[in-house]
Amino acid sequence: MSVLDRIGQKLLFSFDPETAHGMSIAALRCGLPVGATAPRDARLKMSLCGLDFPNPLGMAAGYDKNAEVPDALLGLGFGFAEVGTITPLPQSGNPKPRIFRLTADEAVINRLGFNNEGHAAAEKRLAARKARPGIVGVNIGANKDSADRIADYERGVTRFAPYASYLTVNISSPNTPGLRNMQAREQLGELLSRVMAARAAASAQPPVFLKIAPDLVEAEMEDIAAEVLEKKINGVIVSNTTLARSGLRSATGTGETGGLSGKPLFERSTAVLARMRKLLGPNMAIIGVGGVDSAEAALEKIRAGADLVQLYTGMIYAGPALPGRIIAGMARFAERERLGSIRGLRDSACERWAAKPFS
Repeated sequence: MSVLDRIGQKLLFSFDPETAHGMSIAALRCGLPVGATAPRDARLKMSLCGLDFPNPLGMAAGYDKNAEVPDALLGLGFGFAEVGTITPLPQSGNPKPRIFRLTADEAVINRLGFNNEGHAAAEKRLAARKARPGIVGVNIGANKDSADRIADYERGVTRFAPYASYLTVNISSPNTPGLRNMQAREQLGELLSRVMAARAAASAQPPVFLKIAPDLVEAEMEDIAAEVLEKKINGVIVSNTTLARSGLRSATGTGETGGLSGKPLFERSTAVLARMRKLLGPNMAIIGVGGVDSAEAALEKIRAGADLVQLYTGMIYAGPALPGRIIAGMARFAERERLGSIRGLRDSACERWAAKPFS
């Protein structure tokens, strides 16, 4: 981390996490901070689901919940950015405080609860940037008090299909009561059928990804894989935050309810990723997320079976120059190993990761 990054982190960490997050969004809206220049290296390009990614590193959903700064995020070096989660109606989310830094673990626990400004506000911003280049995915969710949560996802598909490079169906947040139950096979089958029908009827047909939890047992993963393949979903994002708390070192905050993200999530999320790769086969698109904070971590996700990778919490601790540093590190690795494409690494450690027991 550079001296400037350390100063910036110290400033932001002097505020509570949610205030610091708002300040970072405001800074990006104003054209700050400036990240490290990410090299444009042909070996890092990735074509997936009809989209041409300049590099395989993306900003995960949860940071830019209201589609305020996707282009600023791309300017930091990310090959793509995912906005949301966005629900049909605005909602305030869970009571504050609801974000907790676990600094000794380089982790965060959040129980935000899909706080966002709703479809209309996000659509206005996405429509205004429609002609700009860059891959921007839209992560859609359901309102907490919705009478028909699947209908909320249908509304999200219809509303954002014209503007989204891809859509992500998020049923894996632990902070909306009952949401993860939609990963069960019967509910999942109905959800995916209706989502894909909504996409077929929409004015545009972007790829659809399903974001899953890391807290799954083998049978649940098998059911999800079967439904994804049967309903012809384009890809899977592995994974959301975890409810697990094993091995944490931080003195405070570890008992807070919510989803854990950051470095401690890397092992479990990568093991689930490898298992899903084996279940889904070589042709399914998979985005790996969870604990990515370095070029080495990003590369290991690819070895485990990911086509693309995402991060969020890593940037809280490493600063806005992190994406540029990761891309530069991946480019150096490709040069050193004389790779024609970083894609050549994919699955090279899949068996090893799939065999790891969950801790």
